[in-house]
Amino acid sequence: MAKILASSKDAMAHVKSGMTLMVGGFGVCGLPENLVHALAETNVKDITLISNNGSVDNWGNGKLIANKQIVKLFASYIGENSELAEQFISGQIDVELVPQGTLAERIRAGGAGIPAFFTPTGFGTKVAEGKEARNINGKDCILEEALLADVSFVKAHKADKLGNLVFNKTAQNFNPLMATAGKITIVEVEEIVENGELDPDEIHLPSIYVNYIVKGEQYDRRIEKRTYSSATS
Repeated sequence: MAKILASSKDAMAHVKSGMTLMVGGFGVCGLPENLVHALAETNVKDITLISNNGSVDNWGNGKLIANKQIVKLFASYIGENSELAEQFISGQIDVELVPQGTLAERIRAGGAGIPAFFTPTGFGTKVAEGKEARNINGKDCILEEALLADVSFVKAHKADKLGNLVFNKTAQNFNPLMATAGKITIVEVEEIVENGELDPDEIHLPSIYVNYIVKGEQYDRRIEKRTYSSATS
C-alpha cells in the first residue's frame, strides 16, 4: 500500500543532494508542479534531472534551474527557458539532448529492466558520438542505455489509497514511464478516493509502482502557448 503524505513539503525528505530525479510532464502539461516547487524551496542541489524539457522561466523545472539546483539535464527540448539556455551556453549546466522517442524508450527500458537497446534514431548525428554502432537487418543503429532515477516525481489525476493511478488524457505523457523507473516514486494527485472506487478498467498504472501519494495543494493551470483564432465576420 502506498503511503499518503500530508504535504508536498513532507515528500522532500526523500530527495537528497546528488540524486538523479525524474519529473513527468510535457511542457506544463502533466507536470507535478507542487512537488517540484516544494523541492525549489529546499537546499537540495547537484541534481541530475531527467525530464522532457526545462519547463518555462521560473515555473516548474524552471524554478530548479533558476536556483542552480540542477547540474545535469537529460531532455528532448530546452527552447522555452531562457535561463536554461544561458546556463547551458555558459557551461553552468550539462545538457544531454535526447530525441524524444529515444528518451521515452530509455525510461521505459529502465523500468522494464532492459539495460540498453539499439535504435536507428540519431545515427550519423552528434547524438551518436561515443556510442556503439551496429548494422541490424541492413539498418545502421546506435546503442542507447536505459535511464533510472533515485526518485521519480509523477503527476496523476486521481489515486485510490492503495496507489492505483488514473491520468487525465494527454497529461499522462511521460508520467507512467517515469513511475516505473524510479527507485522511489512519489505521485502528486488532484484527488484521492477510497479503495474500490476506481473501476479496474480505468486504472492506467497499478499501485505496485507507487511508494508515496500526496494531494497537490495549488494548481496554476498554466498554458504554455496561447493561440487565438482570428476574428471572422
